[in-house]
Amino acid sequence: MSIKILSNTIINRIAAGEVVERPASAVKELVENAIDAGATKVDIIIENAGKNLITIIDNGRGMTKDDLLLAVERHATSKLPEEDINQIEFFGFRGEALPSIASVSRMNITSKHQYSNDDFAWSLQINGGEKGELQPASFAKGTKVEIRDLFFATPARLKFLKTEKTELSYITEIISKIAMANPSIAFSLTSDGKELLSLKTHLEDALYNRLNDLANKDFKENFAAV
Repeated sequence: MSIKILSNTIINRIAAGEVVERPASAVKELVENAIDAGATKVDIIIENAGKNLITIIDNGRGMTKDDLLLAVERHATSKLPEEDINQIEFFGFRGEALPSIASVSRMNITSKHQYSNDDFAWSLQINGGEKGELQPASFAKGTKVEIRDLFFATPARLKFLKTEKTELSYITEIISKIAMANPSIAFSLTSDGKELLSLKTHLEDALYNRLNDLANKDFKENFAAV
């Protein structure tokens, strides 16, 4: 067989194996994007431990029509100012997460930029890496990312996932860790219609109050600030 250049779709699916190991990996990347966008509230909704559906809704600055189109291209990022790879101020700056996830799922992104004068948001559908046309949509502010049928394009990856209970525990753990580090942001996690986490914003004694939200009932009695 002769040597040939791989298509972008195949390249993205290979990259997805490195960036997205399981549903929790996709949740982590998308929630970190929301934090980088300045969100003060992030809602996570999942079904079947993220295999059927992952929805991330944030109230961050959102994306313009042009940014939305570029966001799902490889190595396109807003997180690397002046192309200085040593100036790391954000969680993700390689521009791989969104295109990688989109290449192995059915993704829909709806976003409205905070300074947009449009009466509507913009929505983009990506099916297994194949990008559709931008469509106007109803959305107030920020970004909503929906991922359906994760790994449908790479079914072998599904065989490596653990039980639904275990995969759900990975998602809950990663959200809890991110929430600990960001007490000024409100988070909610809902799984199959059941709310697992509901964390409000804390501005005073923020870390203490966030840890108290996440810890067991004996936290206050056993806590000591150092």
